[in-house]
Amino acid sequence: MQINLITGISGSGKSVALRAFEDAGYDCVDNLPVSLLENLIQTLEGENSERVAVAIDARRGQSIAQLPSILENLRRNHQVRVVFLNADTNTLVQRFSETRRRHPLSTSAQQTQSATLIEAIDRERNLLEPLRAQAHSIDTSSLPAHALRSWIQDLLKDKPTGLTVVFESFGFKKGVPSEADLVFDVRCLPNPHYDKILRPLTGSDKPVKEFLEKIPEVISMEGDIIQFIEKWLPHYIADGRSYLTVAIGCTGGQHRSVYLVNRISEHFRAQKDLIDLQLNFLDRHRELDSIPVTKL
Repeated sequence: MQINLITGISGSGKSVALRAFEDAGYDCVDNLPVSLLENLIQTLEGENSERVAVAIDARRGQSIAQLPSILENLRRNHQVRVVFLNADTNTLVQRFSETRRRHPLSTSAQQTQSATLIEAIDRERNLLEPLRAQAHSIDTSSLPAHALRSWIQDLLKDKPTGLTVVFESFGFKKGVPSEADLVFDVRCLPNPHYDKILRPLTGSDKPVKEFLEKIPEVISMEGDIIQFIEKWLPHYIADGRSYLTVAIGCTGGQHRSVYLVNRISEHFRAQKDLIDLQLNFLDRHRELDSIPVTKL
């Protein structure tokens, strides 16, 4: 069975993600108590279910600490993937203010008085840290709902075994993605933004690609990043991790970083010797995907 655990910080978009799994044909369960997870899987096994997505969050309190060991037991017989949704604190505060909802950890039986929103968010981060460390993390701070759904759909296309390498472009003016494992700063390269014709285009458009591929420093930067990843990729695989996010950033996340993510991803996808390593590759362009349509 393919088991997907959806967790993360309240307000980061878990409901949107769960609906994306449901639309993809998964059996979905929201807000499941930790103690019932194994019973649920046994029941679904009896019903010959092949794909399930379960949302569990920190409102379950200290019982969340049992999840890593439960997941380890489930991995003996099933394919298990953890999807962790995150967002920066300022974004979360704004979202709770807009929806006027209380944070689920604002009050609890163990507390003698209500916690502030920021205190509740910090407590939730601490409770969920063991899960975040083993999960595929998605930072939704600058991500509208339609983009998150698209990213989940892309995630479902890869194989839940082996290492998934995520190449992500971003703009430094909106911050470094919190899920990034490796970050490359390419702001030192010539910027197409200063060309009035190229400014409205992106690094995926032919005129921008032709502009950048003529610059020796761009070619050199591309080669250096590829060489670094090729050198250290076997070590990340040996580390037993499931996801590696390589983030490449320029100022606005529209031209240089997009171009290099596309080029570097194409390079690794073309390496036939990587097939035996069960590697999967995903491309993301955070700023291009972040055109507001619907809020989380």
